[in-house]
Amino acid sequence: MARYLGIDGGGTKTAFLLIDESGATLAESRQRTSYYFGSERGIDLVGDVLSEGLADISAQSGVGADDLDFVFYAIPGYGEASADVPVLDAIPRRILGHDRVRSGNDMISGWAGSLGGADGINVVAGTGSIAYGERAGIGHRVGGWSELFGDEGSAYWIATRALGAFSRMADGRLPRGALHELMRERLGVDDDLDAIGVVVDDWSAERGRIADISRVATAAAAVGDPVAQRILDEAQRELVDLVVATRAGLDAPADESIPVSYSGGVFSAPGFLDGFARQLAATGIPFDLRAPLHDPSVGAALYARKLGLAAAQG
Repeated sequence: MARYLGIDGGGTKTAFLLIDESGATLAESRQRTSYYFGSERGIDLVGDVLSEGLADISAQSGVGADDLDFVFYAIPGYGEASADVPVLDAIPRRILGHDRVRSGNDMISGWAGSLGGADGINVVAGTGSIAYGERAGIGHRVGGWSELFGDEGSAYWIATRALGAFSRMADGRLPRGALHELMRERLGVDDDLDAIGVVVDDWSAERGRIADISRVATAAAAVGDPVAQRILDEAQRELVDLVVATRAGLDAPADESIPVSYSGGVFSAPGFLDGFARQLAATGIPFDLRAPLHDPSVGAALYARKLGLAAAQG
């Protein structure tokens, strides 16, 4: 029986999924983030997480590294520092003890999962944001520049704008809406200025913890805060821009309808997907918005199987 391991790295967690040739799940595991930029462990974090996940998968299934027919490791940030790519390629080979493995950016697992590996575009809005599409053998990526450059429409992007709105509400530069009180509750502060100490000092401005603040914006919008709603509207518009730019990079004819799907926690926020759909339709460009078929961890496993079958066929 063939066994394929997909590993979907992300900004807050890394998902491992072991499947057989029919796609049946044999084992799965959740580990810490494998996003190595800014990590104390640096690029070695990628290997640490892989070793931890492999140990858990093996304990559950009895399947060791030597028994794996192919592995795909979707690493957040892969390809965004070209000097790191040979190292990121070598780490899994060293730990697994064989070369039946390929590393790539986590956008690939999101795309492969959402569209089942078919032509089209997947847009990701999780801790960060990125869009990736394939059409007629052409692949194209847009976004994914990290929070310092953009990551527009992501949870982190929404959160930083919510924090900015909170500070303006605290100062009186904006009318105080629901976002102000909800942010105080989320941060556990009675004095507004204490928010700085919580986020910058107590949290060390940690990317994943800040991204989680996006929930404050969605909660405030749900109870009618117009400032929070504007932040979400802007996030939806930014994600639509990623999709439109990806389409342009795929050289699709103007009248061709391109499938679009999505992944990432931001899309699960109440009303967010509906707003994204409205803004996508408002472009007037032919897109076919589809619910994702599978989550990115399944996408990574399916991609591992695809690579393994291709390798077996020579």
